[in-house]
Amino acid sequence: MRAADVGDVAAVRVRGWQVAYAGIVPQAHLDAMTVAADAARRAAAFAEADPRTTQLVADDGCGVVGWAAFGPYRGTAAGRRAGELYALYVRPDLVGTGVGRALLAAVHAATGDYDALLLWVLRDNRRARRFYEAAGYRADGAVQSETYGSVPVPEVRYARPAGPGATGSAPGDDLRHW
Repeated sequence: MRAADVGDVAAVRVRGWQVAYAGIVPQAHLDAMTVAADAARRAAAFAEADPRTTQLVADDGCGVVGWAAFGPYRGTAAGRRAGELYALYVRPDLVGTGVGRALLAAVHAATGDYDALLLWVLRDNRRARRFYEAAGYRADGAVQSETYGSVPVPEVRYARPAGPGATGSAPGDDLRHW
């Protein structure tokens, strides 16, 4: 990802939230999300990013169609040297076309410094849970909740061994030209 990608990444992320989390996250929260506000937060975060964090974009030649971010696990990982997939979003009209799999394969190919890769997924996001399970992730029993407005939204943690060979998947192609 480059600084010039921030606006496109924000558009993918906001629209991804609004589509994927409808019926899970309170609608008022989703309706209040704007690309401009997300882009401003994302630009500030990008400028101050931990150098151990990696952000990848999938670009179809006309613009960003997907985004993933990963780095060191932000919690306690029970003695594992763990990385964390912080985010993976695909433009909603391209879900199911392989963009997400390509991004995830690229993340897996770049996680050799970790023993395990962890992620948090909304408990009720069945589609995302199936996607991660197909990629070799398994719920490890850890749970937490994020609160949106006054509504707690439960999340479950998934884990898998780090590296591209954990599920036999090959690394993704150059995502700038997905």
